[in-house]
Order: sequence, then C-alpha cells, then structure tokens
Amino acid sequence: MEDILAMSQRELKRLHVIRKAIDKGITQAEAAKILGISQRQVRRVVRRVRELGDKGVIHLSRGKISHRATAEAVKKKILGFCKDRYAGFNPTFASEKLFERDKITISREALRQWFIAEGIRYDKRKARPHRQWRERKAYYGEMVQMDGSHHAWFEGRGKPCVLMGYIDDATGAVYARFYGYEGTVPAMDSFKRYILKYGIPASIYLDRHAAYKSKGKATIEQELAGRAPMSEFERSLDDLGVRVIFAQSAPAKGRIERLFKTFQDRLIKEMRLRGISSIAEANKFLKTYLPVFNKRFNVLPLESEDLHRPLPKGLQLDKILAVKTIRALRNDFTVVHEGNLYQVEDNIRSKEVVVEERISGSLLITYKGRALRYKQITARPKRIQEAPKKSSVPATKKPYTIPWDHPWKKFRLPGSYPIKAKEEVLVGAL
Repeated sequence: MEDILAMSQRELKRLHVIRKAIDKGITQAEAAKILGISQRQVRRVVRRVRELGDKGVIHLSRGKISHRATAEAVKKKILGFCKDRYAGFNPTFASEKLFERDKITISREALRQWFIAEGIRYDKRKARPHRQWRERKAYYGEMVQMDGSHHAWFEGRGKPCVLMGYIDDATGAVYARFYGYEGTVPAMDSFKRYILKYGIPASIYLDRHAAYKSKGKATIEQELAGRAPMSEFERSLDDLGVRVIFAQSAPAKGRIERLFKTFQDRLIKEMRLRGISSIAEANKFLKTYLPVFNKRFNVLPLESEDLHRPLPKGLQLDKILAVKTIRALRNDFTVVHEGNLYQVEDNIRSKEVVVEERISGSLLITYKGRALRYKQITARPKRIQEAPKKSSVPATKKPYTIPWDHPWKKFRLPGSYPIKAKEEVLVGAL
C-alpha cells in the first residue's frame, strides 16, 4: 500500500509533462508554458521528481495540519457558543458576534464548514422568484419606503408588537420604531419623529393598508371635485406637501421588505442577547443600533443633493398629524364622539365642529381652525322609571287555520286535497 500514490488529474498531467522534460522530449520552457507555471518552478519540480520519484509532484503539505489551523480547544469553545448563545445564527452573523462580544476572530467560511461537519442548523436564504431590477432614486430624500412589520420580535418574552420602518430609496438609510399595533396614530407618530430627525421627504411609498389607503366611497362633494377619498394619514401627508405613492404589491416595495427580513434575522438576535422584552427597551436600543446599522449598509446616492425639506418655522406638526373627525353640534351645544358626551362652552353659529385627536393623546374641538372650550359630561341624569325591556325570546304564535266555509275553499275543485266532513256537504250542494 505504501507504493500506491493518490493523485489528482492536475497532478497526473504535471507528472506527465515533467517526465517529458526530464527525458528531453520537450524543453523546460515549453513545459512551463504547458503547465502555466514559471521555468523556475519547473526546475524545482524536476529536481524533486529526480530525488523522490513520482511523488515529487505531490505537495509536501498534503495530509498535514496547517500551521494556521485553529486549536482544537478554541474550536470546541466556538462551537459551544454557536450551539448555545448564538443558536440559530448564520455563519456570517455568528463570526461578527464572536469578534464583537468574545474577541474571537474566525472566518465565515471556517464556521460554515464546521457547521456542516457538526450538523448545526441555521436559516438559509431561500430561492426567490425572478424580479425585474428597479433603479434607485438619484437623490437622498426623493422617495422613502414605509411599512409595518408584524413579527414575534421578542420571541415570546414580551407582548406582540409592530416595527414601523422607513428606508430611503437612494441611500438605504433606515429609521424604525416599535409600536403596539399598526394604525393611523403609530404611522403619524413615527412619521413625525422621522421629520424631526431628517426633514420632510419629497414622496413616500406605501402599501394599501387601511391606515394608509381609504377603503370608503367618495362623497358627492368629492365626486364633483374629482377627488378620491383619503385616509387621515394620507390627508396629513397631503397637507405637508408629501406625494403619496401606493404600491400594487408587496414585492414592488422590495427595499423595505428586504430590510424587514434582515431585521427579523439580525435585530431579533441582538435583542435576545440583551434580554430585551418590552417596546420601551426596544426603542431605546434602536437609538444606538440604527446608527451602526446605517454606517455599515448605507450606499452613496447618484446625486449629492438632499431633497429633504427643513421643517418650516411656525408649522404645527401636532395640528397636521392628527385624526380629524366632523361631528354634529346639537342645539344644547353638546358633541358626541366615541361614545362620550362633550359640552361646548363657546357660543358659535354652526351645526358642525371638528374633533381633533392628537398623537399625544389630547383631544381638541375646533371650529374654523379655532380651538373651542369644552368639558366632558361624565354623569348623565337617570330616568325615574325605565321602560320595561322586551324579552329576547319571541312569543309562540298559534298557526292560522283557514275556516271550512272560506270562499277559497268553496270554489275549489273537489278532490284537490282531502276534504273534511263539513266540506263534503258543501260540495254535494254545489
């Protein structure tokens, strides 16, 4: 068995050419050209083959442990971390965390090979259907993609929540915040925070969620004016001069969807390592996490100009980003809203007022943009004698029976149905 040599096809070719050069069938320069190596290397191989025989073409390091190989004790320690602390991490993310938290340097490819050998499972990127590539916008702030992601962000450690995310189409700059649900108020609150941080974008790209796109029918006034019904969030964006673009499908706004997939892999594991289990803790963590994330993954826009508009002086964001509902003003100057009764204390000549629900939780009743004084009526007078409640069980009604001498029975042909005794007398008389 010691005389048997295992060679690859490449090594067999090299041995054949080197033997030709040794036997003077070809020159060493021609051998170098055929093998694609230098003449100096050919001379080295020729010398080794003359000394060692055919095994001289085999690399001397074959079968030996590399001097750069990771020590077995360190390898066991790393695999222990990957099975326990970093369970579910893919090789790339695991290598990053090992360097960042444990000061252990290991390549992604080495971890991948160890995972395969040890049978460690992790989430892999699935094959995606072919999509047509869309060119990024040229300017920073030209278009921002926005959406909400429903996911088990705390992995059962806390209450379910939604991540409201924003990503700039030109640069990939990300802003995000956690909320208890996806709706009008979270959308307005997150957009206000985005404006205070970056400015007012030129346009925003949304899906057709009920909080963003109105599902109602146009009123007569809207039809005459040629306007479609707008949701409260769409109306507030229109007041700010932000163009609203609605996507026809989820893949159309692929950047924000891809961002959520990244967050559902990386952000969840980051919060797991820190034991975060509430919305308040998660939002506090995002303040430090997002700058690092943006610094790593942002790209340069095609044009250097920033299309974010600064917030104009005197503009009241809380007044624009509010849920406004028209309510009837009764003759006794009371207003009913969400099952509550409010007494308007200002004397105005109008049949309608506007109830504004601010994102801060406050409520205003306004008329022509002016806030009215009001108070909530919490105690209502009770009636002395209340009307008896009707029983929910319907009363049994006796079925109606047609009399034997009814005209409908008199002029019916005999034998059409069984005739009673009294009917036989009547039929005989006819």
